[in-house]
Order: sequence, then structure tokens, then C-alpha cells
Amino acid sequence: MTIRKWLINVGSRLVAKRHLARVQEIPDVRRSFHRMAQLGFHTPPLSLFLEDTLAERPALWVSSGVKSREKVIYYIHGGGYVAGSPETHKNMLAALSQLCGIQACLIDYRLAPEHAFPAAIDDVLAGYLALLERGYAPENIIIGGDSAGGGAVLVLLSELCKRKIAPRAAFALSPLTDLTLSGESLRSNAKSEAMLPVERIDELRDMYLQGADPADPRASPLFVDFPHCPPVLLQASDSEILRDDTCRMAAVLEAQGVEVETYIWSDLPHVWQIFHGWLPDADLALLQVAQFIKGLSRT
Repeated sequence: MTIRKWLINVGSRLVAKRHLARVQEIPDVRRSFHRMAQLGFHTPPLSLFLEDTLAERPALWVSSGVKSREKVIYYIHGGGYVAGSPETHKNMLAALSQLCGIQACLIDYRLAPEHAFPAAIDDVLAGYLALLERGYAPENIIIGGDSAGGGAVLVLLSELCKRKIAPRAAFALSPLTDLTLSGESLRSNAKSEAMLPVERIDELRDMYLQGADPADPRASPLFVDFPHCPPVLLQASDSEILRDDTCRMAAVLEAQGVEVETYIWSDLPHVWQIFHGWLPDADLALLQVAQFIKGLSRT
């Protein structure tokens, strides 16, 4: 293990995981996430951030060294459906934009508990449809997300496949795909997980669903169909509690004939890609996503 990986794991365990285990108020969660993004996440040089409105929701366009404006990465941020924003994830998308030469658009979807399920999913779908209305062709859109946002991306992907307006491809980083919480890694990786306290996940799930069925396909993409689905890339860490959400999601997609690239990295915190610029494994993981995206133009 490199010294930087060790430091990120130890820091995540001692600071983020302990804080998330203790914090009681959602506004405190949101403030700490934004503070960490402002102080700790690397901004690539020549990054451009432009505020916008998409489907009556705030949005942020992110670019760095973009070669073409015809294509876009439509990105759904993570945060357990209760926290996070385009601001917390803009630097990671700037890094990805720099690597693949494509701009990104991040929608600020409504958060729980103020806006319960399926508000976030409704906003994410409306944002994609708004991009189509602006003239972006489905084949020029790549959708992506992390954690809860990764789950939302897969829900969105299923809906778009059914409507026959699927994007060119999709990627999900450590996605939350099963709100029935039946994955074995929720238990087996409770101690090895460096970021998320497993004892709070039921509370988080209930705050979002507010009585809705956790097996609802709009909540848990593990239980949906993907007709005529484009290629999908999935990344997760072998030590995180959501490892099995990724592995089982890959199996579901493969069983339906979807072309899936699944990469399970070793001993890294949940959504480690956000530590790009500090952690070599994060840079390599984003490069893997960028290579996946660039490879689409050759197929």
C-alpha cells in the first residue's frame, strides 16, 4: 500500500466515518461535505464552471480542455440522496473532462428529507430530457454518477432504454443499487469500509424513501430491466460496504446481454475517485473511465 492510499484510508476512517456515525442533523452533513470539497478536492488547471438552469433546476457546466461541445457527460452526484451538489463534485468532473475532452453537466436535483423519493429520480429524468430539447443527441450523451447518484443513473438508464432514447453509454462509481440492503458486503465489509458507517444506512434509506417500497425499481436498479442497453462501466472497492451492490448489478446487466466492464479496486474508500490529484489510484480510476468513454468513438 502506498503512503497516500494509507493516509486517505486512515483520514477517511478517523474523520469522515466518525463524523457520519455521530452527526444528527442533515444540514450539518451538507455543510461538512461542502467544506471538504472546498478545502480538500483538487481543482484541475484551466477548469471552467458555468451556472445554468436545467429542467427548472440549478445545474453546473464543467469543462477543462474540451475539444468538442457536441458531446456531454450528464453526471448525477452522490451523497445518499440527502447531501452533495454539483459544487461538491465539480472538481472530479473537471478532471474527467480534461482526460476525455468532453464537457460535463451536473444537475442539482432535489434532496431528501425535504423532497422524498421519487423527487430525485424525476429531476434526473427531466434533466436528461431537457438536454435532448437543447439539441444533444442521445448518442452524444454519456450518463454517469457515484454512490446514490450511481444508483440514480442506472434507474435513469433503464427508463431511457424503455423509451428508446438511451445514451451512448453509462458509468457508475460505487453505486447504491439495492435499497432492500440485502448485499452481503454490508455486513462482511462493515469494518474494512473506510468511509461509510453501516449502522446509519437504514436511517439514510428511510429518510429518502419515507415509506416507499425499497424494492421499487425506481429506488433499486438491481430489480429493473435494461432492454437494448448501451455499454456500462462499473467501479467499486473490494473493501467497501457497497461492493456487492456493484457486483450483483454487473451480474444483472450481463444476464440481460449488456456489455459491462466491471472493475473492483483494492482497499480504497467509497468513491475514492473524488480524491483525484492527491491519490494516484483516483487518477488511474478516472483515466479508466476516460478510456472507456474515448473507446466508444471507435465502436
